[in-house]
Amino acid sequence: MKPNKQIALDRSYVSLVIHPMTKILEERREAWITISIFIALLCGLSGLAHFAIVQLNPASIYVGALMWCPALAALITLSIRGRAWSTLPWKWGHWRFNWQSYLIPVLYVSVAYGLIWALGLGGGPNRETVAEWTTELGFKPGSVWAPLLVMTGLLATVQLIKSLGSIIGEEIGWRGFFIWELRKVLPFGGVSLVSGLIWAAWHFPIIIAYGGGDPAIQLGCFTLMIVSMSIIMTYFTFRSESLWPAVFFHAAHNIFIQKIFTPLTEQNETTGLWIDEYGLMVPIIVTFAALFYWRKAKVEGM
Repeated sequence: MKPNKQIALDRSYVSLVIHPMTKILEERREAWITISIFIALLCGLSGLAHFAIVQLNPASIYVGALMWCPALAALITLSIRGRAWSTLPWKWGHWRFNWQSYLIPVLYVSVAYGLIWALGLGGGPNRETVAEWTTELGFKPGSVWAPLLVMTGLLATVQLIKSLGSIIGEEIGWRGFFIWELRKVLPFGGVSLVSGLIWAAWHFPIIIAYGGGDPAIQLGCFTLMIVSMSIIMTYFTFRSESLWPAVFFHAAHNIFIQKIFTPLTEQNETTGLWIDEYGLMVPIIVTFAALFYWRKAKVEGM
């Protein structure tokens, strides 16, 4: 082969190898810039909402504003980076992913509180809560199962739909935008852990201000729970290529803990350590579910 032909081939080889690597490095650099802009905007916007909640009053309107901060940060970031809002995974996706994402929190919360009641760490159903539900629903005094079943059904459907307006604000930011940017620079496990830790830390000011218990225990339990949830929600978001499974997952988790099982649990001297999002049981149970989906993601090459 003539020297000039050899040189041409060498240059061609270098072009094939070096240029794709340069492109990958450039894409990663751009992703980190986008992530940094999002985090900076999120901190600024959330700081205002946290100030209102912690220093003024934990009113639902302030909480709603906080929950929309991730969405606002994501949409502003897209605009700054010259990208259309339509690039977010708005599509509905397959129904089975939405149903599974709704039912998984129902399952792990039910198991967690079932164990709490069975082990005597708390009791249920709470008679005062049932009495309140009976009055609220207009049933005859002394009714138990009818108001219990009807209120649970209404909370699991109507209240869940009402809560979607604020929850979608979080999920547009976290699962609609943030994890997709992280995916450009991290593997599935890294995406789940980093997004989960940041999502958990985003809640810390409220937990510290209003948790009411040992801050170290509450922050530790809450962080474990949120990171575990993040693994599952990241799996379903990537699997469905839609943010809606995460929205339903988040809504079901909130409703079944905050509106159903915690109010229905009679407390004793140890109950506070085990129930709710700041106790031990839900984080333990959801961690087992997270390990299952972590392995599932690995098997599927996600």
